[in-house]
Amino acid sequence: MFKNILSFIVINLGVFCVAANVHFFLSPNSLATGGVSGLSIVLNDVFPDMSLGLVMLILNVICFLLGFIFIGFKFGSKTIYTSFAVSFMVWALEKFAPMSQPLSDDILIQLIIGQAIAAAGIAMVFHQGASTGGTDIIAMILNKYLSIDMGKAVLFSDIAIAASSIFVFGPQIGLYAFFGVILNGIVIDYALQQFDDNKEIVIISRESEMVREFIVHELGKGATIHSAKGAFNYDSKEVITTILKRKDFIRLKRYISEVDHTAFVTVHTMNEIIGQNFKRLA
Repeated sequence: MFKNILSFIVINLGVFCVAANVHFFLSPNSLATGGVSGLSIVLNDVFPDMSLGLVMLILNVICFLLGFIFIGFKFGSKTIYTSFAVSFMVWALEKFAPMSQPLSDDILIQLIIGQAIAAAGIAMVFHQGASTGGTDIIAMILNKYLSIDMGKAVLFSDIAIAASSIFVFGPQIGLYAFFGVILNGIVIDYALQQFDDNKEIVIISRESEMVREFIVHELGKGATIHSAKGAFNYDSKEVITTILKRKDFIRLKRYISEVDHTAFVTVHTMNEIIGQNFKRLA
């Protein structure tokens, strides 16, 4: 129960960060940096009588209807919730914290700060096994029927939305929107790496049994051991491979330096790990 409550809080905090970026940074500067929010900003200029939150809500409904028709009921309840929660939070911010003008005259700094805040929020949502939906659903449809890679499909849709802003808001704002699309992908990837700080550690040590004991009994983690031979003199070695969080790796590194200062250790940052004790495959 506590885990579910914590997950719900984290998702809503992430959703608020995304909504804050749309309301305080993107919308006042007419920056359509992709996604449902970007398309909503463009359409909100065409239909100014409708609130931005309402436009986002309508677009999300359309996206989910298309998703249900073309790819079936493959959306988790968390994704459905977060998609509509962003729309409602943007609507609430419009009501209780209206913006009559941008926060400053410097569009670039607002774009950078806003995208950083949104990226942190999206990373929180992703880390809880959900997404903000929207154009992700269109990407899933393109992936199914046209065999377009999901990442490319999302990028294409975001670029198309940014391009549309050129015709509505002019080339300067459109170019800022293009930059925002690129910045968004970079910052989200970085933010996700901070959440998933798992590292693959490969160890070759003369004291491999002591290292194995420490990993299994002191850290409570698993490891894989396989035999290898050195290239120079063909001497037999044991290679230990394990995956640890940053704090456990620091403990392991300290222990290895105490028992075998000649050990050979390589460390790799992992972008995603699927399997036992980690993320589920499906």
